[in-house]
Amino acid sequence: MSTDSQRVDVPESALAAHPETAYFWGYVAGSGDLTESCVRVETTDEAAAERLAAVAGGAQTDHRVREREYAHDTSITRREDEYTVQVFGSLAERAAAAFGLPIDGDAGGYRLDAFDGHERQLLRGLVEACGTVCFKSSSGTVGLSFVHEDRALLETVQSLLDDVPRAAPCGDLADASSGYYFSVEDEAVPALGAWLYEGSDESGLFAPSRRRKLRRSLEQADGVDATLEVGEP
Repeated sequence: MSTDSQRVDVPESALAAHPETAYFWGYVAGSGDLTESCVRVETTDEAAAERLAAVAGGAQTDHRVREREYAHDTSITRREDEYTVQVFGSLAERAAAAFGLPIDGDAGGYRLDAFDGHERQLLRGLVEACGTVCFKSSSGTVGLSFVHEDRALLETVQSLLDDVPRAAPCGDLADASSGYYFSVEDEAVPALGAWLYEGSDESGLFAPSRRRKLRRSLEQADGVDATLEVGEP
């Protein structure tokens, strides 16, 4: 078990609108898939895998080390841990119907407005699943981009960012070697990042490695007032 393990509340239904389910299904949309009999979601953070499994009601979790391609350049790879959370049964079909998630290769409509009131947790799951945070040494700024093979999902993320209580202007969608991507304007990332992780200590709904990366990037950036008001890790 991860040393970063933290208890999360488990909702009675994985299909009800709660902060925990918003985080879970954001993760699934960004780095998972649905088949007729299984919900599968991947993460490189062990603690996040444990928390996602808890929200799903004690799902099965597998671990392996794999060669992963960089999102913007698939010719470059790196070795990293990968954790796969699987929920077997009818949940996948019910989630596809409830939230418009793709299933068995069929396109999804992404009806994520089902999580109205929990946009922070939904976007946090999406950021950790298909977002990339980096410190740009050349400009002294922090970057945030989203990469996914499904253009419709990225368009949904852009719509969600349009409605957050922090200005989060985004660039246009562009082709990437692994699908499509877009970036949030650098000057908006610090305030957006601080908002995304507000309250995460209390809920436990975060990947410690991803939160640390954002915090350290903000600490390196020039002229940034926004900080993550969180504890360790």
